[in-house]
Amino acid sequence: MFLSDVFLPEFIIPDLEAEDKDEVFEEMVSHFCTVTQSDKREYILAALRERESKMSTGVHPGIAIPHGKTAAVNRSYGVMGISRKGIDYESLDGNPVHLVFMELAPPVEAEKHLHLLRRIAELLRNKDFYNDCLAAKGPKEVYEVLKRYEDTEK
Repeated sequence: MFLSDVFLPEFIIPDLEAEDKDEVFEEMVSHFCTVTQSDKREYILAALRERESKMSTGVHPGIAIPHGKTAAVNRSYGVMGISRKGIDYESLDGNPVHLVFMELAPPVEAEKHLHLLRRIAELLRNKDFYNDCLAAKGPKEVYEVLKRYEDTEK
């Protein structure tokens, strides 16, 4: 499974408004629920917060990868967000986050969940990927950046 299979254009928010970690969870989950017409918002937020309580998912400079397993989704999904001003995420390095990859998976897809997290980590090794995502303007342009870098990593 490729990131471009789960981080579809309709799940990309090119201008996050959130200023802190809880707000970004709320904004991204609300967007996800609107797109998928899901009424499972609270369950999804609980899964993200539970995982986050173990350790911050702001693990890479400028980047956060909140994720969770929940029966509130029937397959793996990804929501990607970009903050131009930065989010106070309580990241491990203490710096603001500008790029957020939220990944959700049902408990039965634990292996796929880990595979997607590994794929994100592989792409993030390339600093140009981060910069090109931040430079992209709309969801389709961000998606094309994701596909282009993912294609070179195959």
